[in-house]
Amino acid sequence: MFKRTITHTISDRLKEKRNFIQIILGPRQVGKSTAIRQVIEELGYPSVYALADLPIPPDHRFVAQYWDEARRLAKGGKKVVLVLDEIQKIEGWSNVVKKFWDEDTYERNNIQVVLLGSSALLIQKKLPESLAGRFEIIRFTHWSYLECQKAFGCNFEEYLFFGGYPKGYELKKDEIRWKQFVTDSLVETAITRDIMILTDVQKPVLLRKLLYLGCEYGGQILSYGKILGDLNDVGSKLTLINYQKYLESAFLLGGLQAWKGSGIYRQKSSPKWLPLNTALMTALSTKSKKEIFGDKAIYGRLVEVAVGAYLYNQALVNGYEIYYWREGHDEVDFVVKRGEKILGIEVKTGFETGDKAFDAFQEKYPKAKTLLVGEYGIKLEKFLSTPVEEYLN
Repeated sequence: MFKRTITHTISDRLKEKRNFIQIILGPRQVGKSTAIRQVIEELGYPSVYALADLPIPPDHRFVAQYWDEARRLAKGGKKVVLVLDEIQKIEGWSNVVKKFWDEDTYERNNIQVVLLGSSALLIQKKLPESLAGRFEIIRFTHWSYLECQKAFGCNFEEYLFFGGYPKGYELKKDEIRWKQFVTDSLVETAITRDIMILTDVQKPVLLRKLLYLGCEYGGQILSYGKILGDLNDVGSKLTLINYQKYLESAFLLGGLQAWKGSGIYRQKSSPKWLPLNTALMTALSTKSKKEIFGDKAIYGRLVEVAVGAYLYNQALVNGYEIYYWREGHDEVDFVVKRGEKILGIEVKTGFETGDKAFDAFQEKYPKAKTLLVGEYGIKLEKFLSTPVEEYLN
């Protein structure tokens, strides 16, 4: 069975001396549960696995039951791995986990605890309240091109269209069915079960429209005011910003801010909307694969979204920042910042006009590096298969 690269991080953490609770966060249907099972099997430690995604949400007794089982296995100083999957479904989970974790620390029970969840929003909200200083987060992102190529044998165009949802490749011969799967099983489930039930969404229609419009305008800059105008909705910019944060926490849609060398100005910029998986852009579109690939402008934006989503997902894991840059008519698609290092990235597919943006960007930031991806630059397949750190160094 194919193993994602991130499984090595999980394995390394569990081999270490018991020190932190490991929390694995990521989108739905990207293999979090599969990965932890692979790691447990590989390491060979005694383990207890509990899935809290039940018809009736469990309470603290669910945690106590499986934690007691782990403690029985840990007698005599044995290392045991306790996995609580979909932890956010358990009411009051953070307080009870804190209680048992602290008891084990005092009693020196060698139980390595792993918590999995698909709702980063709810989990991260609870962490500072109860588990401060007791946890690390492992960010489990959408599948990359290289992973899909190795696992499913897909080519670059298939990855652009079907994106990084592994289950989707089982339906790639039936485009309509695949679109329905992504929309119903992934997008709507994330909205209803990971956002609307767990947060105060007073305008669910506006939340959905923001996602759909953000995917329609993927790779483009669109102000909050323009979005409200297009949606004919009586709402505020603050409401949209909050909904944007919810969509980002569900790993669906990001809104990049402009790089201007100052945090104050970055916060005031209009977002560049970025679906975090190209499947979101194609599945939510009314256009077919043939129509998307036959339209040079839409295809160009899809390629830009693929590059941007790769950068965004890598940034979640590696801790660098990602923006775009624009002054007047000059625009650089993406700006990657790590410490004092700055990298400007332009994506070209052959139909774009104008090539002076890099000159203007480097005149403004002379220490910055630049990178052309696509036409006349690094091939898209190579860029999406290479760690971003290699271009920053």
